[in-house]
Amino acid sequence: MSRLEVTVLLPCLDEAETVGLCVEKALGSLRELGVEGEVLVADNGSTDGSQEIAGRSGARVISVPERGYGAALLAGIEDARGRYVIMADADDSYDLANLGSFVGALRECHDVVMGNRFRGGISQGAMPWLHRYLGNPVLSWLGRSLFGLKEVGDFHCGIRGFDRERILALDLSMPGMEFASELIVRAALSGYDITEVPTTLRPAGRTRPSHLRTWRDGWRHLRFLLVFAPRKTLIYPGAVFAAIGLLGSILLAIGPRSIGSLTFDINALAYACIGVLVGVQMMLLGGLATLYGSAHRMPPGRGLRPLLAALRLETAAAIGLIAILVGVGGSAAAIFNWGSVGFGELDPRGTIRIVLPSATLVALGALWIFTGLAGSLITLGQPTRRDARSDPRSVRVEDASDELVEQR
Repeated sequence: MSRLEVTVLLPCLDEAETVGLCVEKALGSLRELGVEGEVLVADNGSTDGSQEIAGRSGARVISVPERGYGAALLAGIEDARGRYVIMADADDSYDLANLGSFVGALRECHDVVMGNRFRGGISQGAMPWLHRYLGNPVLSWLGRSLFGLKEVGDFHCGIRGFDRERILALDLSMPGMEFASELIVRAALSGYDITEVPTTLRPAGRTRPSHLRTWRDGWRHLRFLLVFAPRKTLIYPGAVFAAIGLLGSILLAIGPRSIGSLTFDINALAYACIGVLVGVQMMLLGGLATLYGSAHRMPPGRGLRPLLAALRLETAAAIGLIAILVGVGGSAAAIFNWGSVGFGELDPRGTIRIVLPSATLVALGALWIFTGLAGSLITLGQPTRRDARSDPRSVRVEDASDELVEQR
């Protein structure tokens, strides 16, 4: 099978009113540009004759049994014959008659070329008010903030181009609308060259309701963005919680503290200890998420080496046992203090200053050991440093490794 330069990929589900026109526009644009290409329609179970219309209009049509926007695109990318793929909706809302800016940027060797509707122009009625002024700007800002994508102003534009082999290497898997977020996030995390070109958006040419569900699909995108950024959603906030809790625990274990007319005592100490527990647990969960991501070709970054090293089972066990021993020692001191008065009535404000931090240390120790075990299970069977030396493409991992930083 000869390789073409460009495949225009259109996911389709009951788009009989517009898919033929979209195919004709895309083929016409490729001819005008002198590009050897094809239009591939990935049909997701249409019952209105979309497949036949697309075929008559000049497209190659494949059937994708698994339902979902992402499922259709994944199958289409796999089946595409072009070196580059330009994906767009089949509802005639994107300007498929003018693909020159996408083809030009791809020929300049950019890995991903995003369209920007806000730069190119949005016709009246083409985008719901909620999407235009709230949903898309907020999600785009969040994506830029979490993943450093300063060059992407329209995070969820439906028309985009990319190097097919580079995208296949990412092992994308999201079957729903969140596929749009997965593609750009995984590309960014892998250090791909991403650029943006203006594009236009006009009202869809169909009369049926859109498949997009504002709140359901918006939540899916938001959830995906938060889950894929454990450093900024778990590790850094957890470090802040733990530091504040630790400082409060140390100060209040010594005695009450007053700020103006406010006095902080054992009640505040209890919350400070909880802050330490919650903060450390957030950091450990973030570390596990990073280990899992690294196992799926998502490099964690060098700044997380100390945390990942602390999740290696032997290291985690050592840290946990030290914390437990210190906690048990503190508990023994509290019991000795109680025994010194004949195990009678005690002033709880004195005893509790030892008991609460000691119990917290015991809990932290157990948590750290079990997290180290979970980390080792996540990385079980991954290549070790010795394997990495024999295969430079491998990720270096060694029992929830402290060296889990090299990209495949």
